[in-house]
Amino acid sequence: MFYIKRNSQGEVVMLSKEPSPECTETLSSDSPEVMAFLASKSGQSAQFVASDLAFVRVVEDILAVLLEKGIIAFTDLPIPAQQKIMERKSLRAKSGVGLLSDDDTI
Repeated sequence: MFYIKRNSQGEVVMLSKEPSPECTETLSSDSPEVMAFLASKSGQSAQFVASDLAFVRVVEDILAVLLEKGIIAFTDLPIPAQQKIMERKSLRAKSGVGLLSDDDTI
């Protein structure tokens, strides 16, 4: 989820992970408006940004399976990676998003 700021035309002009006086409205991270904003800032197409976000989810799920099966240990990962994994795990738990299933689309 992102906190956003819109301009007078209603376009997203700022994203934030945290609420601020400027960014009070929220949008999901897979919102078309968020994708378009990220694409415009990165010089990539919205489709490419969406693909990147979907691929990140696949990598997260692969990592979860490797950890679950004991193929790698959580403590084998660098501390920054551990912190990011825990943050994403917390976000998934809050949003009710689990591992990818056959019904999920990417």
